[in-house]
Amino acid sequence: MTTPIEDYAAIGDTETAALVSKGGSVDWLCLPRFDSSSCFTALLGTPEHGRWLIGPVGEATTTRAYRGDSFILETTHRTATGAVKVTDLMPLGDGRADLVRVVEGLEGEVEMRQEWVVRFGYGRIRPWVAHSPGHEQDREVITAIAGNDMLVLRGSRLPVPEGDHHRDRWTVRAGEHYNFSTTWFASYKPIPPPLDIRSRIEATYQRSAQWGARCTYEGPYQDEVVRSLLTLRLLTDTRRGGIVAAVTTSLPEDFGGERNWDYRYCWLRDASLTLEALLKSGYVGAVKLWRDWLVRAIAGDPEDMQIMYAVDGGRELPERELDHLPGYAGSRPVRIGNGAVDQKQTDVLGEVMIALEDARAQGLPESPQSWAVQRALVNNLATHWQDADNGLWEIRGPLRHFTHSRVMVWAAFDRAIRAVELHGYEGEVETWRDLRERVRADVLEHGWDEDRQSFTQHYDTTEVDASLLLIPMVGFLPPDDPRVLGTIAAVERDLLRDGYLLRYRTESGVDGLAGDEHPFLACSWWLVSAYALTGQLDKGHALMARLCGLLNDVGLVAEEYDVGGRRQAGNFPQAFSHLALIGAAYALRDADAAAARGEHPRTDDTATPVHPVEGAIS
Repeated sequence: MTTPIEDYAAIGDTETAALVSKGGSVDWLCLPRFDSSSCFTALLGTPEHGRWLIGPVGEATTTRAYRGDSFILETTHRTATGAVKVTDLMPLGDGRADLVRVVEGLEGEVEMRQEWVVRFGYGRIRPWVAHSPGHEQDREVITAIAGNDMLVLRGSRLPVPEGDHHRDRWTVRAGEHYNFSTTWFASYKPIPPPLDIRSRIEATYQRSAQWGARCTYEGPYQDEVVRSLLTLRLLTDTRRGGIVAAVTTSLPEDFGGERNWDYRYCWLRDASLTLEALLKSGYVGAVKLWRDWLVRAIAGDPEDMQIMYAVDGGRELPERELDHLPGYAGSRPVRIGNGAVDQKQTDVLGEVMIALEDARAQGLPESPQSWAVQRALVNNLATHWQDADNGLWEIRGPLRHFTHSRVMVWAAFDRAIRAVELHGYEGEVETWRDLRERVRADVLEHGWDEDRQSFTQHYDTTEVDASLLLIPMVGFLPPDDPRVLGTIAAVERDLLRDGYLLRYRTESGVDGLAGDEHPFLACSWWLVSAYALTGQLDKGHALMARLCGLLNDVGLVAEEYDVGGRRQAGNFPQAFSHLALIGAAYALRDADAAAARGEHPRTDDTATPVHPVEGAIS
């Protein structure tokens, strides 16, 4: 039986992350990086494709929570005979790749089981598994090796081989502790020493708590905002600087369908929005880390800038299908890599320039190279801003003149102008001013439908798109402009389904794909922000409350929500969803404050505009 997406919790070390089910099965883990191949792949197949299970043998009532502001997961299983707590984490800050699991008897006694099944290469490669003396500090360990990958399992008691699995059953009594760890290392290196598990748990908790305490947000939905910020940190590779869109690949947008994509890469758009959210919340330190990653990743000819990169800035992300995996809930194909890497998405530079302007406004100076790269990219945009593109949603159909893309072109020129006018950097400001006005006129002429009183998805349609909600948020038009209000009304009318918002109507055929999809959660949070900006606070708070009710028991959310099936859909946890939640909370807080002062919330074109998320990590 397929485990619901919302039944997973994520743990991670800010270089990779694992998904742990309520039943105690680690069903997804890529080592040593987010975009490495997986060694536990049951999420996209069966236990035969690899997992690490530690859980009760019989029926149990299970509750779980993260310890404070950390990703230390504490799961309590209560059975008819007793209770146990399992603590799962990936220690932070030691440069290793370890997954630690601690079993503690709380009451009575509970029969527990362990199953350790390693399959490298996304569940395809059966490693050579053997008992070994291990490191000189070990008594005995189990090792699994295939090619460059090697895992070592340590524990208070080790499972025994049963065929090509390793299994164990034992009784845990009140007061007893059992420690286990799985460690990845390159197979040509010696086995690393065992961890001091107690001290690593404490150090990880303290590091996380200190990070969480730096959050400056105060307002409604504070718990959801803080957990979302922590999730964005979890998705940030703090060694290399890249920010991935999600932990997973190929969790379906359409159950049983083909809309299955690999999100373990660094989209410039998503990373920029993540930085804006973190900047707004007091996390300035990591902006430099990401900016330096950005400069390395996009260095070279501006024509060669991609929309996404590997976590180390690598450019080669060829998409291929894994035929040996049946897919989550039978959703095939399972894909790794992402063919959208070669797409043209003109909006991306606008998002990057907004994030970097926010960083400048908070006092982060540009290095000579970082501003030179931005200047070259903006000047390159000046030569092809009128070209058709694939748009924000990576449409795999014909290229179009997407209205949102043109609005973000306007934002790119606008933020470049601010860099010159407000911060004193050199640039072709007169040219950029002229282009900013030309882009604005182009959008108002070709992206507006007078009959429907709404902006349109692209210049050749009357369809709307949820991305049009961003028009006031980036400062293109003020929120009280009748064209903004008309567009919000049209988006509500055409895209709301059971109280949540679609990205666009798939039946229009614009995306060139078969099947349908569910409401896209980031878009629904954008609608909350739009309500807040336009003073529709009752509607904004009502939708926000419904959306926050979709978070799972540990505060995580995927890309979409299947209303009929009452389940999360798409890759998980999803940066786009969490960063849009943060933006919506800020928008409501600020609108509430404005209303209390008797003011109408609006965007001031002369100041840093309100953005869906303003705001990075250290």
